[in-house]
Amino acid sequence: MDKKNIIRSFLLLMFVAGLSCASARAGAEVPEFDSQKAFAFLVRQCEIGPRNPGSEGHRKGRDYLQATLAQYADSVRTQPFPLRFGRPEQTEEAYNIIARFQPGKKERILLCAHWDTRPWADEDPDPKNHDTPVLGANDGASGVAVLLEVARLLHKHKAPVGVDIVLFDGEDAGTSGSMNSWAQGSQYFARTLAPQDRPIFGVLIDMIGDADLVITKEANSLAAARPVVEKVWKIAQDLGCTAFKPELGSSIMDDHIPLLQIGIPCIDLIDLDYPYWHTISDTPDKCSASSLDQVGRVLVHLIYTHEGI
Repeated sequence: MDKKNIIRSFLLLMFVAGLSCASARAGAEVPEFDSQKAFAFLVRQCEIGPRNPGSEGHRKGRDYLQATLAQYADSVRTQPFPLRFGRPEQTEEAYNIIARFQPGKKERILLCAHWDTRPWADEDPDPKNHDTPVLGANDGASGVAVLLEVARLLHKHKAPVGVDIVLFDGEDAGTSGSMNSWAQGSQYFARTLAPQDRPIFGVLIDMIGDADLVITKEANSLAAARPVVEKVWKIAQDLGCTAFKPELGSSIMDDHIPLLQIGIPCIDLIDLDYPYWHTISDTPDKCSASSLDQVGRVLVHLIYTHEGI
């Protein structure tokens, strides 16, 4: 074989090998998100009852989430902080729950959701229910459920990037007209985050279990973290996740705002068009495993195909 043919053969082999590696990155190395397991995590949280701060359900919910994440993560810790809420104002100890995967990796992605539930069903159509705590199947349990399933996959399949899962407390005890009364766990986390623990970007998921799921591009996310938004929506499009719509959505005060304020590009995946929001009817039967599946698959592909934004 002459020299030119040898070179051609070598280049052909390299090309085929490259295709094989690309195929593996695109498919085989991305684990499969199990929507049924995720939905079971949602139901289990609701079986505990409302997880509003200061309640027995709050204590049991914290113990359950910490114990579940401890099965999967390299390290799990709680981050206590004083939560001030209500009128008249009361103070309860609240707890962010922080799970780390491959803590030795410097390049890290932050995934987060809030685990607490609304202390009062103040949007319920029946005024008699306005002092009743909310079960929070969608508003609380759905985002956490997806992240617990992601944690299970991260334990079984090493990712190319470090991942931190943070479950924020004290998100849903706010008062209308008082901006800082919302997202108190995220505020505390952002104030105390060590420079060496800063992620390259973050994704917050909130109220993503609605059976009729529609996720638009939240305005604050698009303004401050457009590359992350575009990356996530490109993955959703490639996967055929039709709940992700290209339209611009509302500007929302949520747990991503304190992170944006300290320069972390964090986006919010949220569907606010939910008729059972802050009512006693926010129960598992209003949620869908297929909705969890769309969000979960996008997050898993975001992690395991990570090559930079």
